[in-house]
Amino acid sequence: MVKLQGNLSTKLHGIGDSIFAVMTRMANEEKALNLSQGFPDFNCPEKLIDLVYKYMKNGFNQYSPMPGNQRLKERIAEKTEKLYGATYDPDDEIIITSGATQAIYTAITALIKEKDEVILFEPAYDSYVPSILLNKGVPKYINLQPPDYKINWDDVKRLINFKTKMIIINTPHNPTGTILNDQDLKELDKILDNRDIIVLSDEVYEHIIFDGHRHESICRYPNLLSKSFVVASFGKTYHTTGWKMGYVLAPKNLMAEFRKVYQFLQFTANTPIQHAYADFITNEEHYLSLNDFYQKKRDIFLEGIKDSRFGIIPCSGTYFQCLTYDTISDMGDMEFAAELTRTHKIASIPVSVFNHNKDDKKVLRFCFAKSEDTLKKATEILCKI
Repeated sequence: MVKLQGNLSTKLHGIGDSIFAVMTRMANEEKALNLSQGFPDFNCPEKLIDLVYKYMKNGFNQYSPMPGNQRLKERIAEKTEKLYGATYDPDDEIIITSGATQAIYTAITALIKEKDEVILFEPAYDSYVPSILLNKGVPKYINLQPPDYKINWDDVKRLINFKTKMIIINTPHNPTGTILNDQDLKELDKILDNRDIIVLSDEVYEHIIFDGHRHESICRYPNLLSKSFVVASFGKTYHTTGWKMGYVLAPKNLMAEFRKVYQFLQFTANTPIQHAYADFITNEEHYLSLNDFYQKKRDIFLEGIKDSRFGIIPCSGTYFQCLTYDTISDMGDMEFAAELTRTHKIASIPVSVFNHNKDDKKVLRFCFAKSEDTLKKATEILCKI
């Protein structure tokens, strides 16, 4: 291990700043359009801001109950049952968290011990592996190949052994925009039948899915639900990524373990914002219209680059579009992303950073959660490359 000083040593050898921090910093330094980090450049609903202000002014500025605002949890339970047919007890099976990343770390910390193996699919969101390593778990990787990035479930069967304690899935998938379908979840259900393996299902883009597809939440599958943490994000749904708010659904026995860690890691989440969400979540039109809202932005982006030299990888969900550049440059994707930022003033994310072995397929990820004006400027730049 790398020595710090005296008898101190790093717990995360070889891991530096997140790629999102690196590329956003570069975009700011170069005054480039930032299509790297996944955040909207438009505001959240004005009504939601007014609600937060109202609860702040009315004195809701102290600690919430540890698991979260009761009214908000009840409305999440109602929404989940209505959308997916799953029943969760607001008292024992729902916790409000300070964002999805914190929720993911808490779930892994609650159950993964030294030498426990965790299966994940790469390219994978960059918080998964460090969370496993910090808990002395062992990541086991299954590589997904472009352009479809589909899971070969036979690979999963071969990798499972007595050390396997958890499988992490992510649908819609960041960074690739692919989704799991009904057959995928049924295959996972069969594989895990009569096995004591936990599923951590990252579903933060549940309301951003395109072309008439249905979000296949773990919540739709009772056997999987009984052994799963489901992580959701208010930030993605309500254009409030900077508020860092999410929630977790899990059966009572799993949530009891989650609570043990959560109370000492975070204890509770932002009070006035929870009250505001509890009011605003009843506006079903907002989250039910997100599919069309972001599909329009995806299509504007794709229409704008149709005459460019970039290759388009199908995007079925999230607000990220992956593009190949193998006909443009022989550079590695990190080098090419830096070149685009510095020379052409547009920032993206190199997808190789989501692979533990930095497997480079010459693919970049662009965020299209942007205003039409930003998307127009971005596509004009890309068409000139």
